[in-house]
Amino acid sequence: MISPLHLSLASLALTGLCTQVNAAKLEDIAPYPKADAGFVRQVIHLPVQANEEHFKVEILAGKTMNVDCNQHRLGGVLEEKNLEGWGYSFYRLEKVSGPMSTLMGCPDGKTRKDFVPVKGDGFVLRYNSKLPIVVYVPKDVEVRYRIWSASATVNNAIAE
Repeated sequence: MISPLHLSLASLALTGLCTQVNAAKLEDIAPYPKADAGFVRQVIHLPVQANEEHFKVEILAGKTMNVDCNQHRLGGVLEEKNLEGWGYSFYRLEKVSGPMSTLMGCPDGKTRKDFVPVKGDGFVLRYNSKLPIVVYVPKDVEVRYRIWSASATVNNAIAE
């Protein structure tokens, strides 16, 4: 029988191994292409999670801009590409359009600096800590991310 102490030590060893894997340089993992002229390659290394199928990653690509009281957004599509011969995915945001905003009147006329995200298709990805998320974006675009998790509560639908 394996004692709880051995399980804890094994868990710590596994966590350390995964941290080392995440700390590896991208070129040591696979031959991801260099960024094209006018683009930059952004890399996200996710931490290991128990039950990773209960998590998603939202890519928040965007720009910091002067905005007013309206809701602002940019447009674009995050396309999934395949690293030939490896079967690994990477993502490319080819074009960013906008900005677009609601057209409310802002009585105070004040502006502030705020992050304006690109909204469109392909920005919510499956969680996988074993491989980095590699995203190619135009040089003036910043990449942030948010981790979403499923609720422990599961509800039943009602037949009507």
